[in-house]
Amino acid sequence: MSSTSLKADSLAFALLGAAQATTAVRNGTALPQALSQVFAKIQPEPQARGAIQDIAYRTMRQFGRSQALLAMLTPKAPEPPLLHALLCSALALLCADESEGDLPASLPYSAFTTVDQAVTAAASEPSVARAKGMVNAVLRRFLRERAALLQEVMRQPSARWNYPAWWIDAAKAAYPSDWENILAAGNGLPPLTLRVNRRKTTPAAYRQTLEEQGIAVRQIGPDALRLSQPIPVHQIPGFAQGLASVQDAAAQLAAPLLDLQDGMRVLDACAAPGGKTGHILECADVRLQALDNDSQRLTRIAENLQRLQLDADLRTGDAAARDWWDGQAFDRILADVPCTASGIVRRHPDIRWLRRKGDAAQLAGVSRRILDNLWTMLRPGGKLLFVTCSLWPQESEAQATAFAVRNQALRLPAPGQLLPIADQEQDQDGLFYALFEKSER
Repeated sequence: MSSTSLKADSLAFALLGAAQATTAVRNGTALPQALSQVFAKIQPEPQARGAIQDIAYRTMRQFGRSQALLAMLTPKAPEPPLLHALLCSALALLCADESEGDLPASLPYSAFTTVDQAVTAAASEPSVARAKGMVNAVLRRFLRERAALLQEVMRQPSARWNYPAWWIDAAKAAYPSDWENILAAGNGLPPLTLRVNRRKTTPAAYRQTLEEQGIAVRQIGPDALRLSQPIPVHQIPGFAQGLASVQDAAAQLAAPLLDLQDGMRVLDACAAPGGKTGHILECADVRLQALDNDSQRLTRIAENLQRLQLDADLRTGDAAARDWWDGQAFDRILADVPCTASGIVRRHPDIRWLRRKGDAAQLAGVSRRILDNLWTMLRPGGKLLFVTCSLWPQESEAQATAFAVRNQALRLPAPGQLLPIADQEQDQDGLFYALFEKSER
């Protein structure tokens, strides 16, 4: 048997697809790419595709707890990796009501159905078929001893918070008063926040359009509207016509901070996927160059700009190099540098399992080279906005402070470190902003 023998609308089919994606993540592949590989292989219908994606993301958000439970329920780590991933995916569903605000307490699958379908999924895959009895025994034992097992496992920080131990320690060290709220926020479901395109409409007018279509929203920023319930982008009124774009409220601060004026020459370095690129062009008539070292990611920027009916000079190049630069200085530079992405884990829950303790130091070295290189391309009197989506000071505040000293740069007012927040009035990822002006002398 194989996954093709399973009914495409069955939970077994979705569990197996999610397990395949989870296995790829454990091998170092980012979850979106892992899911794309799975979808390319099995060609699921839209409903099955959504179910696989949902379970895979749930699995990543509860991966620490599931691994700890398996260590208690099995004498040794289940092999092969696909079996381990399948059990983690099933446990993520069975533990849904124990999560920290991540999942609804009521799921469309009963505990009995989840166990039955996990066994069916195992039986369908030759590499794990021999372990179908073990899948049944492990999951049924969990259900029998659920309360005691969870009480025991929640004593382990990695199981309670669903982060690697080093990540929890880093959060405690950086934010001794806020670390619990930060970790909890990272386990929450991200909102769908829109950026209204002021070239085409106003926030008030667009909000009215949404509400007339029965879509409840709240304004949480100058151009930011948060939908009460996420919906597919193709169902968002006017999205295809460029009236709005999907962008987190914190990310929407970048373009206004640049203090753009018509006619300026602007560089958006490390530009993909292009959300800030579009916002810059919505704010002013500037000559914008969008740079990224991945030509395929530039294609995505081009698609976004086409939808917004905006234009930019898209270039493939390394922001730490100079071979792409024509020698003409820029008036404004947006440097959204590579980082651990520790501030956006609610959107990318796999990041916490892909990163390693030393990654912040390594990436801080990369961003340092980028910032110093771009600074030489800024005209006297120009401004450079340094942005990361990291929570670690080594990549953010410490980097900004060292940059200012190294380059004798004037630091202007900017938000600094934004912590991830999710309440009625605010809802944002954890980004960092530092703004610098170059002396005219």
